[in-house]
Amino acid sequence: MTFVNPQLFFILILPLLVFAFVILRHKGSVTQVFNEEVLKRLSVGDDSLPMVLRNMLMLVGIFFLVIALARPVIDNGEKKVQLEGLSAVVALDISGSMRAKDIYPNRLEFAKTKMLSLFKEMPTDELSVIAFAHSSFMLAPFSSDKGTLKQIVEGVTDEYINMSSTDFSALGVYVAELLEKKEPKILIVFSDGGEKKELEAFAETIKDEDIALYVVLVGTEEGSPVVDKDGKPLSHNGAIAITQRNNDLGEVALENGGAFVVANTGDTGVKDLVATIKAQHQDKEQGEVSIHDREELFYYPLSLGLFLLLLGFSSLPSRARNAK
Repeated sequence: MTFVNPQLFFILILPLLVFAFVILRHKGSVTQVFNEEVLKRLSVGDDSLPMVLRNMLMLVGIFFLVIALARPVIDNGEKKVQLEGLSAVVALDISGSMRAKDIYPNRLEFAKTKMLSLFKEMPTDELSVIAFAHSSFMLAPFSSDKGTLKQIVEGVTDEYINMSSTDFSALGVYVAELLEKKEPKILIVFSDGGEKKELEAFAETIKDEDIALYVVLVGTEEGSPVVDKDGKPLSHNGAIAITQRNNDLGEVALENGGAFVVANTGDTGVKDLVATIKAQHQDKEQGEVSIHDREELFYYPLSLGLFLLLLGFSSLPSRARNAK
């Protein structure tokens, strides 16, 4: 058995010795150390234990609490754990249409929520996160650390939104570079879609590069006004510009051996998509990590210490309880 925090034992043992000295030298009464009102609330019985025994119970109880704080463990040494999973690029649409509020609170925030659900469903997979609109750029390199990826995605705010038109062809070229040495090559896009004509070059690129495309579509077919950063609707040719979800991007995914889902308020859509990805691609070994295998024992001295303290406090002498 070893201690994870042995320094706490040595730091706290001195105050414990001082506490023991105070109790044993001052007539052995805890009423001279603790507030009488507190002791009155803790005391539930008569003077059923001798004073010396009661004080010893409390001292031993505190000693066990100190041991618990030092965190005793059985150390089983280092273990090698093989990590298996897939490598994929996850792309977040940050074009101006993602400000639309046809999904609460808006398409961008809703897409981010769905992306975090994807991270949860792919805990050991190696993911890279990028953002795209008129151009594409990396938010996070390939990593299995979903905690870090989550923080990065949560940091994408309305300020990232680019009001320029979405260039899917640039997205295809950028993703092809990122996935050049990966096998299989997987791209997962969170977007409100795009026009078929705008997707032609993109579709050709992912087909030539053998990239499997999976899409999570956000927004409604009814659509919503395009708004600026102040929430004011934008107009086009004198009329308010309306942006609708376009399923053509999903059709491109189907044509290239992938799949798509329309994001809903639950997690079923993303779960189904991940299940499809896993079914179509075999996990690859992502390497190994070392973990320290420890069996925690602190709850034993903690439980015993609390029990002894309770026993000592609950047997205070009646004269201490009746003191004014």
